[in-house]
Amino acid sequence: YPGFNLRIAKYVKSMEIKVFYYISPQIWAWKQSRVHKIKQVVDQMYVILPFETAFYKQFDYDVTFVGHPLLDAIEEIDENQIQDFRKENQLDERPIIALLPGSRKQEIERMLEVMLSVKDQFPDYQFVIAGAPSQSIAYYQSIVASDIKMVSDQTYLLLKNATAALVTSGTATLETALFNVPQVVCYKGGSISYQIAKRLIKVDYISLVNLILNKEVVKELIQNECNTANLITELRAVLPNGAKRKAILDDYIILKQELGGGGASEFTASAMLKTLKRD
Repeated sequence: YPGFNLRIAKYVKSMEIKVFYYISPQIWAWKQSRVHKIKQVVDQMYVILPFETAFYKQFDYDVTFVGHPLLDAIEEIDENQIQDFRKENQLDERPIIALLPGSRKQEIERMLEVMLSVKDQFPDYQFVIAGAPSQSIAYYQSIVASDIKMVSDQTYLLLKNATAALVTSGTATLETALFNVPQVVCYKGGSISYQIAKRLIKVDYISLVNLILNKEVVKELIQNECNTANLITELRAVLPNGAKRKAILDDYIILKQELGGGGASEFTASAMLKTLKRD
């Protein structure tokens, strides 16, 4: 929450305590004016997205790119858990299409309906919902049919076993890419909220995958384009033998290179210590 963090930073800075900020708020997307506050109260900003360096450079502010901590997080999965995933969640042997509808109730209700609307067109696949830890299993059961499988708080294990995914925009798009799962990005918001956001947000894409590589790597179906017919077409294109699958997987390789190697948090901690010792 940058509003709170920057107020704390201002207070601490007034006490002549050095301020480090690890993981920049997404001011490049909206509220870009916050960069001036950051320059005043943050001694060193450590960023995890490669394009953030150039963004801050526009405002004559040097930041340190440290790589992305997700690269480490996905390496921490237990191999035994991956192998036992299907059995423990009573999934059959059909390939999995993962559904990541978000974490907020309003978002989930809006996205799950359209995501599941394509299910009957892919009988050779099983659709599995990634349940958010913030929502109960009972909540999902109240809005989806009883034959729809879901897992709770096991998104990484689901992605590790998935062939493709339908993903609501957000960090989940990057997580899906790092697991090498071709995806279709979906977003539907309230019409008024969407029109407001459209005028405020200053980026060309809504998925981090496309933002980082500055091109459409994965298809983004937004608002009215996020409908059953388009989802069927785009999902077919990212499944095995689909027209877009190989290109997406090739771009994922470049994406990982752009994000740097692992050890982002350890590198950041070392950089902070070096600065403190030097000063």
